[in-house]
Amino acid sequence: MAVISVTAKEAENQLQDLLLRAEQGEEIIITRDGKPSARLVPLETKSKPSGQRCFGQHRGPVVMSDDFDAELPEVFWLGKES
Repeated sequence: MAVISVTAKEAENQLQDLLLRAEQGEEIIITRDGKPSARLVPLETKSKPSGQRCFGQHRGPVVMSDDFDAELPEVFWLGKES
């Protein structure tokens, strides 16, 4: 990863160009009064947002019983034996 250094004034005047360079993998150090003040780096992108469903992700380990959709007993709803 290439690293370049620019002053705050240069960064202000070249922001669009610096953003493009950062998106391409360069690291830009912004200095103020000759001292490093900030760093512009590319964001790490994920292939998909977290929490997004992926079809077939858990294929195989999920087993559903034959009575999955059978009525639940009254004790389930009332919390006591009838």
